[in-house]
Amino acid sequence: MARAVVVLESAESKRLIGKATAALPVVQRAYKEGRLIIAGGTTNGYVAEELTGQKLNKAAYTAGVITEGRLCVTSAKDRLTPMIFEGGELSMRSMGEVLADFGPDDCFIKGANSLDLDGNIGILASHPQGGTIGAAWATVIARGSHFIAPVGLEKLIPSVLEAAKVTGQLSWQKSWGSPVALYPITTATVISELEAFEILAGVKATMIAAGGTGTSQGSVVLALEGDLAAAWQLVEEIKGEEPLASLRQSCGECQIKDCHARDNES
Repeated sequence: MARAVVVLESAESKRLIGKATAALPVVQRAYKEGRLIIAGGTTNGYVAEELTGQKLNKAAYTAGVITEGRLCVTSAKDRLTPMIFEGGELSMRSMGEVLADFGPDDCFIKGANSLDLDGNIGILASHPQGGTIGAAWATVIARGSHFIAPVGLEKLIPSVLEAAKVTGQLSWQKSWGSPVALYPITTATVISELEAFEILAGVKATMIAAGGTGTSQGSVVLALEGDLAAAWQLVEEIKGEEPLASLRQSCGECQIKDCHARDNES
């Protein structure tokens, strides 16, 4: 069996995961024939690009963001709205209206802020009502719809369930940025780099290390096993993906007056 070792930087992982998520049969069907919601999130921006062929400002395709050493949000004036499709066309309806018609063949795609080895994901929320995940999760689960979670291994933590127990927006006395809660989701279909290599190239991927310096901060080191022709071509294709830009609102726009990361911006 042929084996190879590769290093994927954060943006390269996102591109790989975006390609794999877009290639899933259930996603393709929902995109072309049913209902598909690609919620905000930087990795979801790559999914949207792969599905539509449309270039996006992926740094703006999100609401909450961890950047510049703080928990923050993108500015409302810069933020891209989530892409919603019905019957192969962009829908003019709101997310809530489309969710109300969701069935078991429809797909909701939402990235995550944490992932554990049991396949649980965690999603941070600073909105008092839980933001997108608070509005969508109950309907998606109740209808038996597909919940797809594109998430990189850079977000691997020991236990999502244990982490969720120690969070809560009103439970913090100090917060470096927006006070958040962590929503634990146990039923999502996770697409990480491991699943992506299997979906796109039919090889087994094993994470053997992580981290790095410079642009390689947040990198993952993967061992690949199998027929390497397609896998190596895929790696060469995604290598050199442009690093994701940093984008957040100014402190002057923020309503959180006791944020300990507040600076002197206007």
